Amino acid sequence: MDNRGLTLTELMVVIVIISILVGVAGYTLRGRMMGYRVENQVKGMYADLMNARARAMEQNRIHFVQVTANTYQIIDDINENGVYNAGVDDTIINRTLQYPLLAFPAAITMNTRGLITPNTQIQVDIGNNVVDYDCIVLSTTKINIGQWVGGDCVVK
Repeated sequence: MDNRGLTLTELMVVIVIISILVGVAGYTLRGRMMGYRVENQVKGMYADLMNARARAMEQNRIHFVQVTANTYQIIDDINENGVYNAGVDDTIINRTLQYPLLAFPAAITMNTRGLITPNTQIQVDIGNNVVDYDCIVLSTTKINIGQWVGGDCVVK
């Protein structure tokens, strides 16, 4: 008796195993892609905040950051009165966020010496996912990115 070839049962088992492996790989890839997007958003916001701070010192003008759950704006105090005046001051950056913020201040000020008020944290809403960078810490003299752990942003 010649036993070359596969039976229908063997073929079905192989197809089911391949389907399971592809499903698991796709689910893992989707989670990683979401993590990369969140980290990209945090790093982009970090870069914008660092640039605003540098511009404030370079131009010797206060810069404001207005934050909502889904957007942030960086504004140059062009009339140099130290107060944000909507429609008068120049909006340098206006970004819409793909992932909303959970914790954030409504307003941040960067003075002409690069000092930041208030000392605060910004957290991105990532649900139950774990990513390397999902928050920003702003202190008087520093801006750092980190990971939200137990109600606090831990700088890496």
